[in-house]
Amino acid sequence: MYAIVDIAGSQFKVEAGNEIYVPRIAKAAKDSDVEFDKVLLVENEGVVKVGAPYVEGAVVKATVLADDVKADKVLVFKKIRRKGFQKLNGHRQKLYKIKINEIA
Repeated sequence: MYAIVDIAGSQFKVEAGNEIYVPRIAKAAKDSDVEFDKVLLVENEGVVKVGAPYVEGAVVKATVLADDVKADKVLVFKKIRRKGFQKLNGHRQKLYKIKINEIA
């Protein structure tokens, strides 16, 4: 059984027991339980339910394992030819690590 769920504007394919990294979630602390009700698709033993836009009554329950994880560094390099201008900036996006408990 798997589901495709919309978490913080991004779509993830999740199964029970999976650990995934998601963008920061409002009002979620470490070891807290969260529910995601924006489920786009649910597959259960070959039976597929597709929502329009969301599947009614479908909920994905998860637990926040870590709230201080950082993604890989993204480098932004700017250059203007023949002017001697070069600028390098970078940042690391903050993520949450969550464990999917069940798809209900």
